[in-house]
Amino acid sequence: MKDKKKDLLLIFTRNPVLGQCKTRLAASVGDKAALEIYRFLLRHTAAVSAPLKTDKRVFYSDHIGTDDVWDEKIYTKAQQKGADLGERMADAFREGFKEGYERILIIGSDLFDLNTEDLEMAFEKLKEHDFVLGPALDGGYYLLGMRQFTPALFTNKNWGSAEVLEQTLSDLEGQDCFMLPPKNDVDVLDDIIDNPAFLPFIKDKK
Repeated sequence: MKDKKKDLLLIFTRNPVLGQCKTRLAASVGDKAALEIYRFLLRHTAAVSAPLKTDKRVFYSDHIGTDDVWDEKIYTKAQQKGADLGERMADAFREGFKEGYERILIIGSDLFDLNTEDLEMAFEKLKEHDFVLGPALDGGYYLLGMRQFTPALFTNKNWGSAEVLEQTLSDLEGQDCFMLPPKNDVDVLDDIIDNPAFLPFIKDKK
């Protein structure tokens, strides 16, 4: 029987702790509202990723959560390892390929614009291309997919800056990379202030 382990979705998430998530957003809306918004985004990410017919693994920032939005019948769970975001993502990809997966995607958990069809398309494109990249409007990226571990994508980056996408595209120059449509992740108040879905959290900030 052929091994089913072809596609793996990696989801990077922060443990939802008051005062420790969405700190740039919290500067405008307060720690409590920022935490509520982040929990809302976690629920959204779980809802759009759960229907995917792939293996799915959630990587927590600080400790592996239990009894949370990530159903253990759907997701395996792990803890991020590494000194910075690049090292942590590299470790997750490296382990996935070592386990025999052929196509691996990584996303964060703060993208309200993401839907199940986006993820399905990304995996489909990864059958035809070596890399898939989803550019974020803030100069980073919201999705990265590859068919073989490529360490250069995780080094020499100013993580969290508006230069990450440009630096990553430079690494991918000459490579077979499919670009997904740009999307807006949620980092600051301007990212959500005109979106009705977030109104319950920020109605006194309008």
